[in-house]
Amino acid sequence: MHYKELYESGELLKRVKTAYARLKSCDICPHACGVNRLAGEIGICGAGHQPRIASANIHRGEEPPISGSRGSGTIFLSGCTLKCRFCQNFPISQQHNGTTLTTQQLAKKMLGLQKRGAHNINFVTPTHFTPQILAALYLAIPMGFNIPLVWNTSGYERVDTLGLLDGVVDIYLPDMKYTSDEQARKLSGAPGYTDLNRLAVAEMLRQVGHLECDEDGIGVQGLIIRHLVLPEGRAGSPETLSYIAENFGHETHIALMSQYFPAHLATQTPGIERRVTNEEYSEAVEALEEAGLENGWVQDEPEET
Repeated sequence: MHYKELYESGELLKRVKTAYARLKSCDICPHACGVNRLAGEIGICGAGHQPRIASANIHRGEEPPISGSRGSGTIFLSGCTLKCRFCQNFPISQQHNGTTLTTQQLAKKMLGLQKRGAHNINFVTPTHFTPQILAALYLAIPMGFNIPLVWNTSGYERVDTLGLLDGVVDIYLPDMKYTSDEQARKLSGAPGYTDLNRLAVAEMLRQVGHLECDEDGIGVQGLIIRHLVLPEGRAGSPETLSYIAENFGHETHIALMSQYFPAHLATQTPGIERRVTNEEYSEAVEALEEAGLENGWVQDEPEET
């Protein structure tokens, strides 16, 4: 069932109401802070009652099926459920730069990007604003919104929250960051990341299946997993890639990323204070090949300094 059908059946409105009710003692993400966001209280993510965005624009730097020829309508949400010490977008994610909107205004941003020819609407770090995004979609549909939704996430998700997105999200674009909960806690403030992440990605795959593209190579539905290689093997790349192949299938699309650099607090954090070396990235590419994962993208080797 697609979001238009959910709208017409009344199911989408039910989900909006269910999602907002959870903000009263917020448990939208795995932190389950329990704050009353409806009353303006702020949790770990830094979000309150209304959506807050840093930007809404056409973006051409995503994976080819996402950016396509006309670009992805990318909306960066302020705040984040993680506190990555190496976050390249930390002014948005951790300093909460951006503008607070109503859900009506967010709906109009979506429609504006659609009008500009975007292939999709790509919500970046959206988890903590799940209720507000559902509400904006509910408002946008009768105004003519009809392009795919991309959920571009850290992968630190609750399965019951993802259930609210079943039939709503067309393309899931999650990270699988770690295989060590110690590293996840130390580097990203994400207790229990590994198991939560694996359960979440399994649910995403159940909802949308493997990536499907139209005749022009533009993604219409499915899953793309991102994995960022970290220095000193701290992302557990071989184990992650092996897990994906064994549990999600060799046809899974993977974006294996080499672009790590020590942003934000990384220069003060032993073990991640430098770029990834060519050798470290090559080892991850080799692990990708050994796992039999042939769909997706590798990047150029990192520039060493």
